[in-house]
Formats: sequence, C-alpha cells, structure tokens
Amino acid sequence: MKRLRILRRWFARRFGYARLVCLALLIGLAAFRIADPAPVEELRVRTFDTFQLIDPRVKTARPVTIIDIDEKSLAKLGQWPWPRTRIADLVANLTRLGAVVIGFDIVFAEPDRLNPDVAADTIRNLDEETRAKLRTLPSNDQIFADAMRHSRVVLGESGLPYVLSEFDNTLPVTGLAMLGEQPQPFLVDFPGLLRNVHVLEQAAAGRGLFTIKPERDGIIRRVPMMMQAQGATMPSLSFEILRVATGTDTIFIKSDKAGIKSIAVKGFEVPTDRNGQLWVHFARRDPSIYVSAADVLEGRVAPERIARKLVLIGTSAVGLLDLKTTPIDPVMPGVEVHAQVLESALTRVVLSQPNYGIVVELCAAIVLGVLVIAFAPLFGPISLVAVGALFASLLVGTSWYFYWQHRLLIDFTYPLLSTTAIYLTLIFSSFVREQAQRRQIRSAFSQYLSPALVEQLAQSPEKLVLGGEEREMTIMFSDVRGFTTISESYKHDPQGLTALMNRFLTPLTNAILARKGTIDKYMGDAIMAFWNAPLDDKEHQLNACEAAVDMLERIDALNKQREIEAQEGGHTYIPLNVGVGLNTGVCVVGNMGSDLRFDYSVLGDSVNLASRLEGQSKEYGFPVIVGSKTALAVKDKFAILELDFIMVKGKKEPEVIYAIAGREDTAHSGRFQRLRNLTIEMLACYRSRDWEGALEAIERGRKTDDAGALELLYNLYEARIRGYQKNPPPEDWNGAFALLTK
Repeated sequence: MKRLRILRRWFARRFGYARLVCLALLIGLAAFRIADPAPVEELRVRTFDTFQLIDPRVKTARPVTIIDIDEKSLAKLGQWPWPRTRIADLVANLTRLGAVVIGFDIVFAEPDRLNPDVAADTIRNLDEETRAKLRTLPSNDQIFADAMRHSRVVLGESGLPYVLSEFDNTLPVTGLAMLGEQPQPFLVDFPGLLRNVHVLEQAAAGRGLFTIKPERDGIIRRVPMMMQAQGATMPSLSFEILRVATGTDTIFIKSDKAGIKSIAVKGFEVPTDRNGQLWVHFARRDPSIYVSAADVLEGRVAPERIARKLVLIGTSAVGLLDLKTTPIDPVMPGVEVHAQVLESALTRVVLSQPNYGIVVELCAAIVLGVLVIAFAPLFGPISLVAVGALFASLLVGTSWYFYWQHRLLIDFTYPLLSTTAIYLTLIFSSFVREQAQRRQIRSAFSQYLSPALVEQLAQSPEKLVLGGEEREMTIMFSDVRGFTTISESYKHDPQGLTALMNRFLTPLTNAILARKGTIDKYMGDAIMAFWNAPLDDKEHQLNACEAAVDMLERIDALNKQREIEAQEGGHTYIPLNVGVGLNTGVCVVGNMGSDLRFDYSVLGDSVNLASRLEGQSKEYGFPVIVGSKTALAVKDKFAILELDFIMVKGKKEPEVIYAIAGREDTAHSGRFQRLRNLTIEMLACYRSRDWEGALEAIERGRKTDDAGALELLYNLYEARIRGYQKNPPPEDWNGAFALLTK
C-alpha cells in the first residue's frame, strides 16, 4: 500500500493526474466503442449516409427490370390481389420475352380466392352440372405453378415475429456450405416464416426472404443476404435470384470468429457485415427500369426491356404500403431496394464494412489519444488548434479515401470525438488546477476546522494533500433523537426552531473542534465529522470518543437550561437526546463534489458503517455506539461494553459493535464490571445457542442493573431469543444478526 502511494505521488509530480484521468477516459471510450451503443452507431451510419449523398453509385448498366404493379395497372386490371391466372400470364409473357430469372417481391400465402372449386361452393343459383364442371377444372394456383415450371421463378417469403404454422420439411431448400465458423449465431433471426402456397413452392426454382429490417431511425442501409427464419437458414430474395441465374445449387457462407465475412455463389462474392448484411451502395431512384404490369400483360413492352434481364415483380402503389426510406431517397419502393442490391452485385460496385474496421478505428483513437495526452500540454493554444485541425482533416480524409477508392466504410467520427473528449478533459483539468492553486488554505478550511488547525495549515501547507488520499480515520455521525416531534411544536414559529438548532449545534460543534475534529457537513439536525485529516492525529480514536462523551455532557447542560426556561415561560419542555456512531477504518479524504462546487469530504465503507451505527443507537439504548477498531483503540480509557455481532445492510462481513458507557472512572466501577460480565455471559450463551442460559443471564442482569441502563438491550435480546426458540437459526449460523434497517 505504501509503495503504491509513493508510486502514485511520483506519477502525479511527473505526469499529473490530468493525464492519468485522460488515460482512464481513453480506456473507457474504447470500451464504449466496443459496446457500440445506439448513439455511437447512429453517428457512424449518419456519416456513411453523408458519403452516399455526396457520391452515390453511378449506374453503368441496367441488368434488372422491375415489373411494377402500379396505380395504372390497378386502375386497368382491378384491385389487388389479382387472380393467379393473370399472374401466370404475366410469368408466361416475361418468359417469352427472354427474362433470365423472375423474382416475386410478393408472397402468395393463401390459395387463390377465385379458384374454380371455390367459385363452385360460393356462387349462388348455379346448377349442379355447372358446379361439377367447375370442380373438375384445374385451380388457378395450379395454372400459376405450371407457368413457373416453364420458367425460372424465385418466390418471395417473409420473416415474421411469431410462428404462424409448422415448417413444411417436404418443400425444397437451398443448399448451403459453411466455410469457417458456424454463421447462425450472427444472422438476423425471425421467429416465424410466412411461405407461399405449397403447390407454388414446389414449382419454383428458388425461394428467398424479401423482409428488410430498417435501422433504428427507419432508414434502409443494410439488407440481409442470409437470414434465420423459424430455425431455417435462408437466402434473401435478391441473393437467391443470383443463385438461380448462375445455375448454382449451393450458397457459400464465409465466417470467422468475428462474424460473417461474405456470401458467395459461382462467379459472385458479396462482402457483408458480421451479421451477413450487405451495405447497399445506393444509386438515385431510376424510373427507367420500371415497366407497368398492365403493359406486359397487354403486349406493349419492347423485348429489349426484358430480354437477358433479371426481372423483379413488385409494387410502387402507395396503397400497397411497400415504400422505404434510403440514405439518398426519402421514398423508394421496396422492390427497387432489391433491384439496387442486384445491380451492385452484378456490376461489382458494393460497399463493405470489414470486420477489422473496428480494430482500425480503435487503433486510430488510441494512437491519437496518446499523442494528445503526451504532447498537448506542451503546445500553445494557437498551435494546438492548428494541430487539432490537421488531425481532424487527416481522419476525415482517410475515411473518405477508403470510401471513394475502395468502397470501404471506415468510421472517422469515433476517433475524432474520442480525441476531442480527451483534449477538452485536459483543458478543463488545467483550468480546475489553476483555480484550485489560487484558493487560500485559510479560506478553504476555516469552516471545517478550529482556528488553531487552520493556522497550522496556513503555516505548513505541505501537510495538506488536495484531490483525495487514503488514510485511517475515525468517522462520526450524530443525530438528535425525536427531532421531528420537536419540530412539530415549532410549526408556527420557524424562527424559534432555527434558533433552537443553532443553540444545540453550536456546543456539539465546539466539542468536536476542541478535540481536533473536522466538521464534514451539517444535515439538518445531524452532524458528520472526522478525525486524522487534513492533519495527522495519532490519537484520533481517543479524541473522537472524548468528543462524543463531551457532546452528551454539553447536551445535558443545555437540557437543564431549557427545562428551567420552559418552567419559567410556562411552555412544554421536550428534552434533546443525541445518538452518536463512531467507526475507524481506511477512507479516502479530499476535495470531492461537482465541477462547480466541491467540499473537503471523506468516502469509504468505514463512513457508511459509522452512519449505520448512529442509526442503531436508539435500538440498543446507548447514545454512543462504536465499531470494533475504535473500541479496541480506547478500551483502556472508556467503559466499553460489547453489544452485538451484526451484519449491516450493504456489507458482506459482520462487525462486532460496542457501546461507550462512560469514561475511565465508570469502567472501574463495580456496578459496570458486574453488568459487563453478565453481558459477556449472555452473549456467549446466545452465540452458542444456549437460549435458556442467555435468558437467565438477562434476568440476573436486570436485577443487578438498578438504573435500568441496559433494559432496551435486554428486551432486544429476549425478543430475538424467543424468536430463535420457535424458529432456530441455520446450522452454519455464526451468531451474526442481519440488521433490516439502515
């Protein structure tokens, strides 16, 4: 401990605490980036949005055509959903025009409501012969399935937040090959899956999920290429279209311990983030790739619009609610998002945020942070601003270079903000240090210490260690018992209550200051004080106990005065009773508080225990209760009586507590010795589970204690013992009693 203290002081002199704080801040900021909370991610993705706004993808080819179920088609052909026979005609026409693959950004989850057998059962006034003929006709779904078998069609499916039905294991699945670590833990996961009608699924060349999860702000930036849905690993609609177009049976997923790296089929490898999502490199919305579904059905489409193209069938109609927000367009049909994914993959212009990106960001932040911590205090203000601007430009320029030249998404905002935070912390620390140096020791401590101690500090300022140090101290908490009742008697005389508080706080304060104590704070009618800081006090336990007993004597003298005044004034007299808790232990003492206001105060577990002991003084019937370290230090100077072995709320280890029943003359009195021996006997029986022996010791103590000084203590133990006789403590009970209150 001593070596650590010496090392800390050497570091403070050589480097300064501000740099140590900044190093801790740098570590904390690194952990913050690794945790990647929502604000950090939001700032990062907004930066990437800005890059795309400045330099969106430029289309060099248009390999995808969208067959749009638009407002025009709905007006001509009627409301959606259309009969599956019409969808079959749409597929047949597109196949005849030379479409390579047809993908549906639509799910056909239920049988066609216009199937002939449904019509036979629902149309009224049909003769039985017509009904029978209708039932023999093939269903619209079968006609659609037959059309798909003559083409290459990829059906869309949707992930659901709940399980709708059991997974059909008889349906075809896409082959997957895992290269590296298992990818499933990293994939976007949907509990449920909405599939198409069974006959359609069987006829399709492929099946893929078209579900897109927006970011927290509702913007589409990433599209999953592989997903988990109801326990199955499935490709996205766009990637399944690529697989079918290349004639590949298997999709390859490359992963490492950091997550997924890429998704590949023959001839195409798409880099993804660790969750298998592609950062879409968006181009501006392109109306030229849209063809109205009505025009396809009516044969008014030029063959070159369809031939050798990947065809997506979806909707831009507002009423069908498939509109998305992207970084460069506030409104884009969801089907065009899939088209942009296909265009990026086919033209090999894709964005990538590599798994090592976070390592690059952390290294940049750490290097720049260390440079700022090491050299910033050596620069003047103008030079520091210039160097800071240079570093900021370097970070922004590097990030932009990776995006512009390599389409890599490397974040510059985190290193920039991290370095700025460290720089501002250094500036603020310097300001605080300069302000603290200007304070006069006399004015800083005159409200805490006696004038003699303040004078010693003024003459020997090297004895004062500002900012916090560890040392063994004795802590005091005192409180007036029943002060609420006293306050109620002054509810119509608040000035009288103030005068009363000043009247009893003054002698209590004087008792503390007279024994080299330091007043930490006043809390209404309560006082917190400590010994052995800021100046050394080798007898701090003794001085604290002397002050506690002196406080009781001064309150007794004040009560006698008030009783006489009450008799002369004809008003009710309510005595003041003080409870005191003392404890000794290692604490941290120094200037503590906020940036705007701080006090010379003390913190530590020993402080908390002293507060708890003060609160227990009324329970045990003794005005002064002390911890074991305090009691052992003053046992030859005071009448010390062991009270209990308690488990204080908030502490893991039990504590033996004692009462101070008087000074040395009381300790040597025969009456106290007899009561002390009986109490020791009672506690020994109690802790060894000899309940009857403990009760007998209590009865003998009551007969010996003619003043009833220990009556509350006897009542407390008698109640405990009666409870343990009915409900014995566990076998591993060590005699400690857990306090239920603070």
